[in-house]
Amino acid sequence: MFRFDPYSPANDADPFDAYKTLRDEYPAFWCEEAGMWVYSRYDDIIAALNDWQTYSSAKGNLVDELPNRAGATLGTTDPPRHDRLRALIQKAMTKRALDVIVEPTRGMCKKHLDALDGRKSFDFVAEYSSKVTVDLLFDLFAMPESGRQTVRDNAVLMVQTDPVTRQKGPEHIGAYEWMAKYANELIAERKKAPGEDLLSNFITAEIDGESLADREIQMTVTTLIMAGVESLSGFLSMMAYNLAEQHDARRALVADPSLIPDAIEESLRFNTSAQRFRRCLTRDVENHGQIMKEGDFIMLVYGSGNRDERRFANPDVFDIARKPRGHLGFGGGVHACLGGALARVATKIAFEEFLGRYPEFERVGETTKWVPSSNFRSPMKLDLAAA
Repeated sequence: MFRFDPYSPANDADPFDAYKTLRDEYPAFWCEEAGMWVYSRYDDIIAALNDWQTYSSAKGNLVDELPNRAGATLGTTDPPRHDRLRALIQKAMTKRALDVIVEPTRGMCKKHLDALDGRKSFDFVAEYSSKVTVDLLFDLFAMPESGRQTVRDNAVLMVQTDPVTRQKGPEHIGAYEWMAKYANELIAERKKAPGEDLLSNFITAEIDGESLADREIQMTVTTLIMAGVESLSGFLSMMAYNLAEQHDARRALVADPSLIPDAIEESLRFNTSAQRFRRCLTRDVENHGQIMKEGDFIMLVYGSGNRDERRFANPDVFDIARKPRGHLGFGGGVHACLGGALARVATKIAFEEFLGRYPEFERVGETTKWVPSSNFRSPMKLDLAAA
């Protein structure tokens, strides 16, 4: 009997055979381990993302939701409240144009690559991707210099799930509570002394005289720290993982760095770190012969939709010339990731600099250690060696 276990370490290591079985044989599958239905085909996922009235985010969008988060963030609200939040956050983010981060980000990348100078092997996650993303986050929010490692450690714990108990454990919830308290302290300090940083913009952003409530700012900052540290670092690490395997593609990028944006889109399709999110049905739905009831949760498997041959030709081939329009690397519908443009810019710079120093590299060690998460798939440790 077929089982799909989003908590399995084997699934973290390679979910794609299971995804294909889901798409071909069980497109609307009841997952006993998660207690929810699973959509694995691209068209079903896109339809759900575009139908927020039926597939609601208001009860949380994480497969295993953190306490008291639902209803207070962009990802856990539906229109019209979602639209108000998005407009205010977007206004705050556009005050700091993307081109402002280019040179600081390049400097961060150079600094951490300089620290690897002369090294033939290193952990890409611990020594490059996480350092760059933490630096970028601290710069955007003008956060105090101390405590960078603590912030990163708690952000990483927040996205994890215990593979044995199949739920968030005390350490994961504790990390989330620590981050929420940390965000509150930052907000209180910034209200006393606002600056030109992103957090100050959240506090002062207004549309038609309306601003973000304190809890909305707290939850937005908490979520953005989690996403900025772990999600962006995870994507950088997944792209490095992909390029370590795809020698021809990597050499093409070294020869012509202008192809890096195309490679970013293909990496987002081929092996995105954002694998699975959930929605809650607001009415009964019949799909693929299954009756799903109002109140049931639906797991939308982005990582499977991105490999659906019904949407992408030869989906298991990494092809930087593909230009994969409509991939699910940053979700879709009203909840398409607001930080996608920033992530693309940061990733482009990070790999321009990295490939300039390490044009030839390969994975070393027998296995890659994966972050245990029911939502995300990214290396916790990625040992690379200059070839």
